[in-house]
Amino acid sequence: MSTQLAIETRGLVKVFGEKRAVDGVDLAVPAGMVYGVLGPNGAGKTTTVKMLATLLRPDGGEARVFGKDVRTHADAVRRRVSLTGQYASVDEDLTGTENLVLLARLLGYTPAAARKRSEAMLDAFGLTDAAARQVKNYSGGMRRRIDIAASILNTPDLLFLDEPTTGLDPRSRNQVWDIVRTVVAHGTTVLLTTQYLDEADQLAARIAVIDQGRVIAEGTKGELKASVGPGTVHLRLRDAGQRPDAQRVLARVLGTEVQPESDPVALTARVSGHGSERGAAEEAARALSELAGAGITVDNFSLGQPSLDEVFLALTDRTSTATATTTTTSDAKGTAAA
Repeated sequence: MSTQLAIETRGLVKVFGEKRAVDGVDLAVPAGMVYGVLGPNGAGKTTTVKMLATLLRPDGGEARVFGKDVRTHADAVRRRVSLTGQYASVDEDLTGTENLVLLARLLGYTPAAARKRSEAMLDAFGLTDAAARQVKNYSGGMRRRIDIAASILNTPDLLFLDEPTTGLDPRSRNQVWDIVRTVVAHGTTVLLTTQYLDEADQLAARIAVIDQGRVIAEGTKGELKASVGPGTVHLRLRDAGQRPDAQRVLARVLGTEVQPESDPVALTARVSGHGSERGAAEEAARALSELAGAGITVDNFSLGQPSLDEVFLALTDRTSTATATTTTTSDAKGTAAA
């Protein structure tokens, strides 16, 4: 395996009882970037992170962090990584300062150096005014910030952030995003697991989509979006009563499923365009012409790349369909054999 990667796995497996929580995951994470691991609850994201952070022992496959095997060189891996889990891990009965000083002392700082380092981190994370307050009195966003601050008291080469913004309000999420960008700008590689598509879109240079313990797609945001088609049509009608007719016209012309949005006058549909942006534009123009011919007034129309939401739904739907087909085929074979 290459030592030029921050993380490299091949066929990584973790089994709990009869469930394969991680089922042959292959990853190649370049150093110095935010790498997103995107997937629904139960997809295997957290289990993968725990194996990479040496908290769980793999049941199969290989995994290396900066060239070091997570099984045979676990101590060397731990010296270079830090993990912020889904929930705050600091002591809620201690103040912000007390938490950071305690952890800094455990990391080997002298008392004076520990206090100086904690003050610097509290300032960097906008927590100076709350430094003397118990963490149990912090807001959710403040708890996440103190947790990340604790994770980078000793700047790690690799930081695992496992769903760091779950349950946060939009303002707090943006604050955490800014922290992640700053950490990466200072040379740390970040492996970010998330259920939030906009979070992956905002932060990650590359993204692996995991479902049912497997990587079902990997690439840059542009590559993933292109994988499900060159474009998506979004339109708003003047009359909500015409939406059913517009939906039928679009389905016929575009040959694809048309999704009504929560807005009663809005519709969305993917455009295949036979794989090209020019073809997508021609299909969209033809659809507009057909709508006008049917007497349907369109007030607003746009053609753009699919969103990550649409990519994720398309990819996981393919996985579900393939799994269902495999199961059906196996059941049929079993029936025939019986």
